[in-house]
Formats: sequence, C-alpha cells, structure tokens
Amino acid sequence: MNQYIAETLNDLSEIAASISDEYKDDQIFAFYGKMGSGKTTLIKEICGHKGVMGNITSPTFALINEYITNKKEILYHFDFYRIETPEEVFDFGYEDYFFSGNICLIEWPELIENLLPEKYIKIIIEEKENGVRYISCNKVVN
Repeated sequence: MNQYIAETLNDLSEIAASISDEYKDDQIFAFYGKMGSGKTTLIKEICGHKGVMGNITSPTFALINEYITNKKEILYHFDFYRIETPEEVFDFGYEDYFFSGNICLIEWPELIENLLPEKYIKIIIEEKENGVRYISCNKVVN
C-alpha cells in the first residue's frame, strides 16, 4: 500500500504523478472519499499526467467522459454518484469499458463495487478538518 499526504490541493499534482508511475500497468482505479474530498481534482491531475488533451470535467450527469491523450490513448472517467440501481450501469454496457484495456477512473465505486473487475487500484481520500488529505492506494485482487 502507498500512502500520500496532500497538505493543499496543489500537492495533488505530484501525488497524481506518483500514482500514475507506480500503477502504470493497471487500468482500473476506484476513488473513494466523501463529497468534496478531492476525487475529481486528483483524477484531473492523473489525466494531465497521462497527457489528456482538452477539458477534464466530472461526468456527474453523463456518468462517463472519454478523454484522449497526446499518445492517442483513451481514458474513461466515471461518476456513479447519481445512479440509483446497478441496472443503470448494465444499461450503458459498463463491461465494454471496464474490460477494454483502457484506463478507467471511477468516482463513487461503492455503488457498483460488486461489478468491479477482480483486480483494481483502490484509492481512498480522507480529508481532515484542516484541509489536509490522506490518500492511500492499495492494489485489490479478488
């Protein structure tokens, strides 16, 4: 397990680079944390480190955004905060994305945890009262 401390949001860029380098061979990243803990901000930084071109936004209403890197690689960014049933995830064909071999960055994975692949990176962000964020990364293999 890797652990990081972000004293400010500015520290997330360096942490994102470390996560990207450490887990460069992994595709599925599940981001856990309360609302406002920095999940989307960390994902934006990871996308930037991977060379994503264009605007990176949370897919809160669309459920999924697709990004292209400067190397023509595809990254998928999911936000499952608004889903009400797992059937919604089946309806848009989540398997096509999760098993595509492309990087998948998933916010609010606890709502679809039983659908995650056997192997993924679990990233937990805990924000303390003083704004410091504790980030832990753990490779999960079921």
